[in-house]
Amino acid sequence: LQKAAERLQPSAPIKFHISSRTDSGVHALANAAHLDIQRAPGRAPFTGPQLLQGLNHHLRPEPIRILSAQRVSSTFHARFCALSRTYIYRLLLGCAHRSQIPVFEQDLCWAPPGGPLDIPAMRAAAQLLLGTHDFSTFRSPRPEAAAQSPVRTLQLLQLQPGHGLLGQHHLHRGLEFWEVKVKSKSFLYRQV
Repeated sequence: LQKAAERLQPSAPIKFHISSRTDSGVHALANAAHLDIQRAPGRAPFTGPQLLQGLNHHLRPEPIRILSAQRVSSTFHARFCALSRTYIYRLLLGCAHRSQIPVFEQDLCWAPPGGPLDIPAMRAAAQLLLGTHDFSTFRSPRPEAAAQSPVRTLQLLQLQPGHGLLGQHHLHRGLEFWEVKVKSKSFLYRQV
């Protein structure tokens, strides 16, 4: 994103501000970002569609796309103005081995080892985590994490049947998709 924006405005460095970072191996859907960009003197400011088209043109070789662009007030900050972040963890149950994960699902779901999950117990436990709590137990052991307040508010934590990329819920050989959906204004590093 940074390099694509700099190609639109080569005269000055540009900094993207993203609403939420993702860990390695995590895919972001509809992640908001903002940037300050100026056109060359004498040229009209970029419109949303012009910025969208220009950024996507320079992103062509990358597996990322801008879905929409619009002008926002100078007080808007993608990270600090975000109302919430939602993570969806996709589980594929019934896999005895990684080789059973459908090819289009590789790296897009987790196949937990072992037997079946106790879904009712997991749902009951999820209810205990909702609301505002001290999540020290769920925080990363990294030293820099200790400076962060461990108090967070989970707005949503649910376990529900899911679907594969091709729309299947129940696949052949007893494989089954489930989703764990977690929503909060902010999370501790590696909390979810």
